[in-house]
Amino acid sequence: MPFIKLRKFPSISNWLKVFIMNGCYKLFLWQSFLWYNGKNILKGGVMKEYISKAELTNTIKASYKKYIDEFENISEDFKDKRFEEVDRTPAENLAYQVGWTTLLLKWEKNEKAGLEVHTPSENFKWNNLIELYRWFNKEYSHLSLAELKSILNKNISDIYKMIDEMSEDELFKPHQRKWADNSTKTAVWEVCKFIHINTVAPFGTFRTKIRKWKKLALQKN
Repeated sequence: MPFIKLRKFPSISNWLKVFIMNGCYKLFLWQSFLWYNGKNILKGGVMKEYISKAELTNTIKASYKKYIDEFENISEDFKDKRFEEVDRTPAENLAYQVGWTTLLLKWEKNEKAGLEVHTPSENFKWNNLIELYRWFNKEYSHLSLAELKSILNKNISDIYKMIDEMSEDELFKPHQRKWADNSTKTAVWEVCKFIHINTVAPFGTFRTKIRKWKKLALQKN
């Protein structure tokens, strides 16, 4: 058999460096965020479209009520109860919503004030979402369920005000906010889509999570 000289391929670490340098890593993490924030973010590969402020607000109200009502019969004594089959405790589930809605409001507030906006936050980049979620837990999950629900209720009310104060163009046309443009280097997203992925979509996905947690709580206690 003739001798065949094999070409030396770069190591996995070198491939990873190229992957990151090409910007693909950031795109992968952004897509992971979209997937994690809810399977109902995209339906048939198409982002849900809104045609009016009223439709957006009413959709948030409907999804939020279904989500928040799930916590009515969960005792404070069980807020930190963990089951390995579910990735978040009730407190961590609410902390996630509080974290993202707080950031969304902060992006808008800071841009309106003429401040530089860092998305997702000053201390975390899109390639460090795992650490951001840990920060959410550290910052919020020690609170009671009542306190978390109160903060989230306030945030949702403020998001309704944010929607009301925006023009139709600001909500539904692209390039209306720097923070929106800076968050998606590979796509053009209107502000309404950012509102959707930080309210409607995770409320649906995380409602499924808390319902699974409640089912396990009944089975194991």
